[in-house]
Amino acid sequence: MDTMTLWHLTGWQFAALAFAALLVGFSKTAVSGANTVSLAIFAAVLPARASTGILLPVLIAGDVLAVLTYRRHAHWPTLWRLFPAVAVGVVVGTLFLVWADDAIVRTSIGVILLFMAGVTVWRRRRDAANAAATDSDDSDAAGRPDGSASRAGRVKARSYGVLGGFTTMVANAGGPVMSMYLLSAGFRKLGFLGTSAFFFLIVNVSKLPFSAGLGLIDGRSLLLDAVLVVFVVPGALLGKWAVTRINQRLFERLVIAATIVGGLQLLLA
Repeated sequence: MDTMTLWHLTGWQFAALAFAALLVGFSKTAVSGANTVSLAIFAAVLPARASTGILLPVLIAGDVLAVLTYRRHAHWPTLWRLFPAVAVGVVVGTLFLVWADDAIVRTSIGVILLFMAGVTVWRRRRDAANAAATDSDDSDAAGRPDGSASRAGRVKARSYGVLGGFTTMVANAGGPVMSMYLLSAGFRKLGFLGTSAFFFLIVNVSKLPFSAGLGLIDGRSLLLDAVLVVFVVPGALLGKWAVTRINQRLFERLVIAATIVGGLQLLLA
């Protein structure tokens, strides 16, 4: 990785990266999927492939803060169901990065995100009655995946798991994919945030050796990360404050909107 470019950031470029880091913190404790905007900013300011390695430690810092905030709300049966498929996706994503250029990566992830958002919108329209009932009761129960024990539920978990592992490896864009899965499974706000917090902490930490092996992380990139992590903390605190003021219906709409915006950014970049 040509890390020498990192030492020639202008003031505006650093400000953009700092804002993106703050948005990472916010997305981890409030609106999961919003960090696709951070992904786009990092890719615009830094070399696209290098940006994925620099963003990863920043995401892990956000994951740690999210786990500390929502650790009591995680649904572990869902996590154990997803991890094997995610591991397959991470391996496939690593192989994909060996030969794919930036344009192919962006287009592939963008198409996947928009497809997942479309499927989720369709499902929620189909289940409008259930969604209305959910909106009328804004409790903080963790929620349970609908049909998770059925064959269809297992197939869905594996499909989303592979796509989530693939997208998180190639572009740190697994958040929107897993957001679509958790929404489609019927998770409520805190259950959604607690489950996704543990999911991404474990997955992102497991990606470190793969990213280092690809040359996407080195000592100089970690120095920049050490500075940017400072901005993750206020973003996480802002997210924690905001999530208590967002009702379930608005929360779901914001997650879907963030996914669509992220997909379009990747396709149009």
